[in-house]
Amino acid sequence: MTTETTTERPGISAAVIVKDGRVLMVRRRVSEGELLWQFPAGQIEPGEAAEDAAVRETVEETGLVVTAIRFLGERVHPKTGRSMSYTACEIVQGEARVVDEEELDAVAWVSHSKITDYVPYPLDEKVQEYLDGVLPH
Repeated sequence: MTTETTTERPGISAAVIVKDGRVLMVRRRVSEGELLWQFPAGQIEPGEAAEDAAVRETVEETGLVVTAIRFLGERVHPKTGRSMSYTACEIVQGEARVVDEEELDAVAWVSHSKITDYVPYPLDEKVQEYLDGVLPH
């Protein structure tokens, strides 16, 4: 008889979306510790690629249709301990708004200089490098 000893939770995939010199952040209704504002994100479904999960979660949460342009990397999130993947996405159509009202209560387009006002701890370094390259300082 074998017993399942893994309690590993599914990985989370986040979309890093830039428009008009700002990055999209969403505010969770229920924060995970300090994690209140974050990129649109959600659990990766079994058999789903991280990039596909980022695209799916973005439309489910914000109504924004995006396409994955570059996988940025992954890490164990320092605040939640969850496995995180980050994908740069570009907008295909739509306007960002709160669609999933159970999960989100606000969306914001955040300038480079204001990111630390929303996220008071370091971003993943590959995400930070990407944003440093695409957002005006």
